[in-house]
Amino acid sequence: MQFLSDSHGCAGWRGEMAGRIRAFDWSQTELGSLDAWPQSLCSAVQLMLASPLPMVMLWGHPGYMIYNDAYSAFAGGRHPYLLGSPVELGWPEVAQFNRHVLDTCLAGGTLSYTGKELVLLRDGVPEDVWLDLYYSPVADDGGRPGGVMAMVVEITEHVISERRRQEAETAYRADNERVRLALNAGALLGSFVWDLRTDVLSGDERFARTFSYPEHHNLANLPAHIAEARIHPDDQAWVKEQVTQTVETGAPYHAEYRVLRPDGSYLWVLASGCCEFNEQGVPLRFPGVLIDIHERKSAEESLLKFTRNLEQRVAEEVDARLAAEEQLRQSQKLEAIGGLTGGVAHDFNNLLQVIAGNLHLLARHEPDNANVQRRVRASIAAVERGAKLSSQLLAFARRQPLSPAVCDPRQVFEGLAELLQRALGETIQLDVQLPAESWHIHVDRNQFENAILNLLINARDAMNGEGVIELEAQNIVLDRRFCAGKGIVAGDYVRVMVADSGVGMPPQVLAQAFEPFFTTKADGQGTGLGLSMVFGFVKQSGGHIEMSSVVGEGTRVQVYFPRSLRPLTGENLAHGSAHQGGHESILVVEDNEAVRSSAVELLREEGYQVHTAINGDMAMQMLLEGLAVDLIFTDVVMPGLIKSSDLAAWAKVQEPPVAVLFTSGHTRDIISRNHQLSPHTHLLSKPYGPEGLAQMVRMVLSS
Repeated sequence: MQFLSDSHGCAGWRGEMAGRIRAFDWSQTELGSLDAWPQSLCSAVQLMLASPLPMVMLWGHPGYMIYNDAYSAFAGGRHPYLLGSPVELGWPEVAQFNRHVLDTCLAGGTLSYTGKELVLLRDGVPEDVWLDLYYSPVADDGGRPGGVMAMVVEITEHVISERRRQEAETAYRADNERVRLALNAGALLGSFVWDLRTDVLSGDERFARTFSYPEHHNLANLPAHIAEARIHPDDQAWVKEQVTQTVETGAPYHAEYRVLRPDGSYLWVLASGCCEFNEQGVPLRFPGVLIDIHERKSAEESLLKFTRNLEQRVAEEVDARLAAEEQLRQSQKLEAIGGLTGGVAHDFNNLLQVIAGNLHLLARHEPDNANVQRRVRASIAAVERGAKLSSQLLAFARRQPLSPAVCDPRQVFEGLAELLQRALGETIQLDVQLPAESWHIHVDRNQFENAILNLLINARDAMNGEGVIELEAQNIVLDRRFCAGKGIVAGDYVRVMVADSGVGMPPQVLAQAFEPFFTTKADGQGTGLGLSMVFGFVKQSGGHIEMSSVVGEGTRVQVYFPRSLRPLTGENLAHGSAHQGGHESILVVEDNEAVRSSAVELLREEGYQVHTAINGDMAMQMLLEGLAVDLIFTDVVMPGLIKSSDLAAWAKVQEPPVAVLFTSGHTRDIISRNHQLSPHTHLLSKPYGPEGLAQMVRMVLSS
């Protein structure tokens, strides 16, 4: 087949694209070699190459691209790489659009678009383009649609030009509207026409009065220097600049300036106009109007004066924002440390539980061995110290299980008075200041008391055991400015303040005061967890804590708790039953084998019938198969699909309900909300001893 072998005088058949089509290796595509192309395709390609319009053939289902010289110019930087490529790969940003075109036309349909807006990548930059597009099917030798012929006419410049024309018309109409409104409002100060060819200025009577021209002066010949002399000296250069720009570019003329009045004051005016040109672009006339804007400018000047007075307030707001951002960064740092310490404390509690359980069992098995009993007591004391350390870590990490209740700070302080005085010593004087009626707060009372005790002991140590410590509770309302960046919202709060007159802290020490294990005390005199525990407890309770200190003058710690509007409730003074054992059936669910075995042995020694499961899945299967138990004693966090909370939900709906006792190093919010336990949720924190286990089991079974 002599396809495109002779131009026969047609420029398109001997152009760049004709040569590229002949040279392309079409055997790598579904079209096959050029000599094997169907006659219908060859004819369509020749028709396309001869056309001066940008045209592209999309052949076959992939839409292999064959295009003419005009289309190569439209393709830009994608030419010649588009040749022989599937259209969806060649134009990936409009792949979905082109797939619709292929599917429609290969099914026998046609498509056309006028002013179609597309976003195409040109030189790697997205660009809005507007196109007139025409698509029609091209038959193969069998008469079926084998490809799509597309004509692409770019009209981007026309669309942009039309939009600019419309914008100019809109601006012109707006100018006319302003003039009309000015006339209706009585704000028009006159109109003028500047003949640029003769440099003659003319105007109406109002224009002449505005610039204080002499009476009875010829309005058709007004000397321009008189009007210029009446313009405020500071505005003259600006007015000339605007006039020059309008004459040179044809842009609308809008200039605000001041005009001298006969009484010596200045009047603010707005001069609006435009320059008219002849067909050769030579400026001819400059008509315009003057509008009175004195009241608006006076109002703007008043507002500017008011704004200047705000500069100091803005500076203060910026300083406050910077302080809040610094506080936020410190809070984020403590949050990150808390996440790490919480996980460590959880694993540490499991280890302590294994150690404690086996120590208690060893002590029971060797009751007459004094040496064993002595060593066990020493080891258990170490476990208890470790448990306290772990509890403080959990408090800082805000993962300790809390049992909050509504309480009155005044009652709490009164109840602590004797304990505080014993803890502080005889040489410390405690100055307590309380409101006549303190607002209520919703906190875990035990943790609240521990926090107060920690703060007071720190204050005592800062004063070397001598002096006066201030302890104050106050009802206070916090505004949004104070709360910014502190993680609390504006509203009513109870502020608890502890202040000492001790050695104080420098800024670098104060910045680390809440970090766990940071302490300025000598080795062996503190763990560095007291303030960390207070920080975590306050944050977990929805409050805020801040500390200020001056070296040589002392330290002040202020804690803010949200006010609770709920009434006080009676405290639960019930204690565990004196009877430590029982005969009931208990299901122990624990994935840690060492912890599980020690708990099972302790419970069996108390007389209980004990069944075991290594996770929630196994426990649920046993229960559904008919195992009857009086209590489910389950770890909170275990592997498997069935969670401890699922076991509790199943137990709650039984008839009668089955009691549930949780145990964990920390709850991880699985059985609590923000680690705050509901009144009907029972938790035995690890590590626990035989007495604590027996008492808690008995209490839950008896409730």
